[in-house]
Amino acid sequence: MEDTYKTITATSEGLYKEKMSKFYSFAVPCRTAQEALDIVKLYRNEYCDARHCCWAYMLGPERLEYRSNDDGEPSGTAGKPILGQINSFGLTNLVVIVIRYFGGIKLGTSGLIEAYRIAAQEALNVAQTEEKLIEDDLQVTFEYPLMGDVMRIVKEEGATVLEQDFQLSCRLHLSLRRGQMPHMRERFENLYGATILEKN
Repeated sequence: MEDTYKTITATSEGLYKEKMSKFYSFAVPCRTAQEALDIVKLYRNEYCDARHCCWAYMLGPERLEYRSNDDGEPSGTAGKPILGQINSFGLTNLVVIVIRYFGGIKLGTSGLIEAYRIAAQEALNVAQTEEKLIEDDLQVTFEYPLMGDVMRIVKEEGATVLEQDFQLSCRLHLSLRRGQMPHMRERFENLYGATILEKN
């Protein structure tokens, strides 16, 4: 079971020149689509004199949420090559922006695709990356006499306690690496008197 993902730790930059055009590229970490769009807006404002501000983002540990934009370039010549580079590096939770200053000489469709691909690659080549764990969470309730048994499972499995409530009945909200969660879940299911709260 895949329970890690790769992302970047800080903003990185690149530059590619082709036939008088300049392509400035930026790879920026982000967590949500709105954050990615806000970052794009910042760069668009900063480089407001540029002809194009093209971009793509990839989000989530499973890398299922993504979007790209050609910003006036011929369809499929900018956003898709940028997204393709994010994919080839196996990264997520980032947005890559490529700012183009037009140099007066048209590059043609294949030339544009290549230029945006290389520009994105230039920023990603120098990015600091890190591997992060995918963690799932679980809530379990139990009566107070089971406290010792429950806490032993928590300790042996290496789970993180996110929340705890020891009022009338006891409740723990736990987090654990995805690959190890089925084993801990099974141990709680086999502990008489402990109940796992299922998410709606």
